[in-house]
Amino acid sequence: MRNFNPLFNPLTIRRLCGLSLFVLGLSGQSLTMAQEWPAKPISLVVPFPSGGTTDILARALGDQLSKNLGQPVIVENRPGAGATLGADYVAKARPDGYTLLMGAVHHTIATSVYKKLPYSFQKDLIPVSTLAMVPNVLVVNSAKTPVKNVAELVALAKKASLELSYGSNGNGTAQHLIGTQFQAATGTQLLHVPYKGSGPLTTDLLGGQVTMSFDTLTTVLPHIKAGKLKALAVTTSKRSSVLPEVPTMEESGLKGFDIGTWFGVLAPAATPKPIVARLNAEIVKIVNSPEFQQRMAAAGAEPMPSTQEAFAKRIGDETSKFAVLVKEGNVSIE
Repeated sequence: MRNFNPLFNPLTIRRLCGLSLFVLGLSGQSLTMAQEWPAKPISLVVPFPSGGTTDILARALGDQLSKNLGQPVIVENRPGAGATLGADYVAKARPDGYTLLMGAVHHTIATSVYKKLPYSFQKDLIPVSTLAMVPNVLVVNSAKTPVKNVAELVALAKKASLELSYGSNGNGTAQHLIGTQFQAATGTQLLHVPYKGSGPLTTDLLGGQVTMSFDTLTTVLPHIKAGKLKALAVTTSKRSSVLPEVPTMEESGLKGFDIGTWFGVLAPAATPKPIVARLNAEIVKIVNSPEFQQRMAAAGAEPMPSTQEAFAKRIGDETSKFAVLVKEGNVSIE
């Protein structure tokens, strides 16, 4: 009696052939999809309200992408929960290249801050390219809080009769974490007031409802130039070329500050590789163009195109870095 080999069973062979054809069919479908892309408008999801840095950069990019791709790129604002609602929406969207996320440094922080997230930032989204790096800057209302530097602000915050507040564009965002670091470094206690984005935060800061913020330079620059907000320090290790007279936190006597806000485009993880590669090439070309760089310089942003691999490494490195800072600052959100 001959030994029976299940691998040569006719039923098994038919199943294997069927599976192979199915996989080939999927590959062919993916290739066809990539070749036809884009055939309709693209949605670029901004996880903050309109008016903030993420929104400004997304619209600048969208204008150029629309011209280059021959299809409208529609900015869709989906704010809430420290930028995680918009990220969750894109992570669960159909991976066909028509739904993209304008991500930011906040997402690498949220991974550690939120105890339960309905998505994995590193598994459910694929990096396309970074767009720009924007310094965060400590600002106060010039009329309501007439201090000249960080030392004067700290002295004011330590007065027992005063309770100063700082606004952020959401729990678990860079502004929130910088505020936590600021308090630890200065021995002060500030009231944290989270907003859904920089737009409503800036409105209240200008109105005197909050004392200060650590917002991105792009958002507050017009108000600094108008004299309505006073810039006390930037949170990056180097001064901003747009505000060279403003010192860094390090120069102001606070050690260990080096947080800037990067922005970049991501897509659902299963998006066909040819589409992601095309997007990367187009975004890098746009960011390197003189026109775009001029717009970024006017907004206080440093252009920062990247490869997909470099972007993925940045996300991994910063997720680990912020996990330590979040633990040290005891920042946690249900």
